[in-house]
Amino acid sequence: MTTTTSVWPSPAKLNLFLYITGQRADGYHELQTLFQFLDYGDTLSITPNDSGHITLSPELEGVPLESNLIFKAASALKKRSGITKGVHIHLDKVLPMGGGIGGGSSNAATTLVALNKLWNLGLDENTLAEIGVALGADVPVFVRGRTAFAEGIGERLQPAEAPEKWFLVAKPAVSIATESIFSHPDLPRNTPSRALTELLSTKNENDCEKIVRELFPEVDKALAWLLEYAPSRLTGTGACVFAEFDSEQEARDVHKNLPDWLSGFVAQGVNRSPLLSALDDNAA
Repeated sequence: MTTTTSVWPSPAKLNLFLYITGQRADGYHELQTLFQFLDYGDTLSITPNDSGHITLSPELEGVPLESNLIFKAASALKKRSGITKGVHIHLDKVLPMGGGIGGGSSNAATTLVALNKLWNLGLDENTLAEIGVALGADVPVFVRGRTAFAEGIGERLQPAEAPEKWFLVAKPAVSIATESIFSHPDLPRNTPSRALTELLSTKNENDCEKIVRELFPEVDKALAWLLEYAPSRLTGTGACVFAEFDSEQEARDVHKNLPDWLSGFVAQGVNRSPLLSALDDNAA
């Protein structure tokens, strides 16, 4: 087992489309969505050790250690494998919390994938995804690291390809709890299910967008601004919104004009997660 520090990417994701096709008796929603990764995100500096303990830095404001998804992922991996080793993980956080771009889920997935390698556990991708789904519905997507079409409640995944466009991702000064949107009585819940080939050939939309724009004027204002420049929509349940461009320069030109009430970044959509590239680099 190595005890040196290695740095691992924890990329953001976008929901290029999101349709809610029904609601089950247990309250969970049936959906169809397309996940694509971005070449931008948090980074985790991971140092395995023999302490037997999991330590993190820095402390995240308002997030107790036991609730931190990085800690929970490392703890779940220790329990599943029975390993007695320890680790220190330092998080360089650049992705906004509560933004709908998967920051916490991505952190958990990077922890699982990296520690499986660094602790020499030898668990396969399916096992890591199984551990991940108990931490959050989106974690398996990040573990598998490929653009994916999700159905059911998000647990049925199939690999997909999407154009690797450039995006300006913007976040207004508001955080949105996913549960508050999915429990809203006015949320559309009857969009017809369609084949992926049909969905890829039609205009991408997000069924959550209308109600989010009504409930959060900040999101409505952000989308109205972005739509002046390019096709734009909500990702997940927000609060992040994104505009798509054919070139990096177009995206950066608009980013220069970003008003001071919006924060944002430019990134390219990628069909293979940067996490898989890091895994390749650490394969030796």
